[in-house]
Amino acid sequence: MLAHPLIPVILSGGSGTRLWPLSRANFPKQFLGLTQERTLFQLTLDRLRNLSSAPPLVIGNEAHRFILAEQLRQADVQPGGLLLEPEGKNTALAIGVAAVFAMREGADPLLLVLPADHVMQDTQAFHRAVAAGVPAAQQGAIITFGVVPVSAATGYGYLRVARASLGDVPCVVQAFVEKPDAKTAQSYLEDGCYFWNGGMFLFRASVMLAELRRYRPDIEAAAHAAVAQASHDLDFTRLGAQAFCGVSSESIDYAVMENSDLVQMVPLDAGWSDVGAWDAVWQAGQQDGQGNVLRGDVLVHGTHDSYIHAKHRLVGLVGVNGLVVVETADAVLVASKQHVQDVKKIVEQLVSADRCEAAAHRQVFRPWGSYDLVDRGERYQVKRITVQPGHKLSVQMHHHRAEHWIVVSGTAKVQLGEQHMLLTENQSTYIPVGVVHALENPGKIPLELIEVQSGAYLGEDDIVRLDDCYGRHAHCRSVPRC
Repeated sequence: MLAHPLIPVILSGGSGTRLWPLSRANFPKQFLGLTQERTLFQLTLDRLRNLSSAPPLVIGNEAHRFILAEQLRQADVQPGGLLLEPEGKNTALAIGVAAVFAMREGADPLLLVLPADHVMQDTQAFHRAVAAGVPAAQQGAIITFGVVPVSAATGYGYLRVARASLGDVPCVVQAFVEKPDAKTAQSYLEDGCYFWNGGMFLFRASVMLAELRRYRPDIEAAAHAAVAQASHDLDFTRLGAQAFCGVSSESIDYAVMENSDLVQMVPLDAGWSDVGAWDAVWQAGQQDGQGNVLRGDVLVHGTHDSYIHAKHRLVGLVGVNGLVVVETADAVLVASKQHVQDVKKIVEQLVSADRCEAAAHRQVFRPWGSYDLVDRGERYQVKRITVQPGHKLSVQMHHHRAEHWIVVSGTAKVQLGEQHMLLTENQSTYIPVGVVHALENPGKIPLELIEVQSGAYLGEDDIVRLDDCYGRHAHCRSVPRC
């Protein structure tokens, strides 16, 4: 029995701009099945099984709350808490909030902090590394897990320790080193005393709060205030926005780890990757005899060492090497594997041009299901809507658009003003501008329907929610018009 119970903390922030067009601001990489069918977030949950730990504490962005909830449901995991950040503030405040929340009933647990978007091939090696760090963490050390490097990587920060042969014994970290150039990274690899900084930590909650109070008292105070001001919404805990947003964004490395004399490192040799860019996804994937990783409907000839991901149509490559090709419903990326770190430059151009492809896919997920924007013109757009069994859209009205609904499959329960009706396959209805309406799936199978919108303004912010079982009428936010 641990003197201090172990609580995993999963940090599910970030946007993964280097993995565009699959990863987007409203659906970032942790929610994607990049290396397997299960998503990176779900694979992180899987690694916690058989770890003798309490249910995980999950911290994520408010905009992703229903994606988080659905992926937890699919993974059959009931979290110990699902904390929503009103905006991204990097890892220092998120970890401080986790520590305060974990201690709210007087306990002082060990917190195992893990990003939601990493890959590990060897779960048992990960468990051994955690077990090796527990005794020192219980005694007051802050453990960081140094990934044993397998290449002279320039995309990671490094940890320097005194000796190369460590086994599983924690040792003092001498320095945190910034991302090196290629020549320096090669010298680190040959030296043997440098490890990749994987951004994973193990510590007692009270110890981290004390170090935050010592080095960044503003962040420690904001963490306490954000939890004190939190409100509960369904299964979510919304952190207090005023306290949370009022502090600067800072990583835990800069705020604490590089200053504290309590930091020790345990080596981790578990086939780790942060899959931060498409070359890392290729490296972590199942390569064929020609070094290609093929996902989806893909045909190749005379092609080597490439990553091809097709989501919606056949993709063919002939006579090329070292390429990344990613196809989605609304965008195609073609890049050299040697330049995939620059994919974020495309995202920057999209953001600068206020294009929705930076933030959202054509298919948009909602707590009740999803919709796919099939077509649009100057005064119309067509969506394919999927409503999961037992779910209901908000009672709402629109000021600027009318809608036609045509049921493709399943049964729709429709409220239209004071009228209520059931529609089945091939039946339809019309919702005039300004009329209160609602849509519900009372059946046992998904409801599929086509929605044709027409009007002078078709933005998603032309929704007046009068009643919503997901609480969104109280927390509406503008979203991209596509």
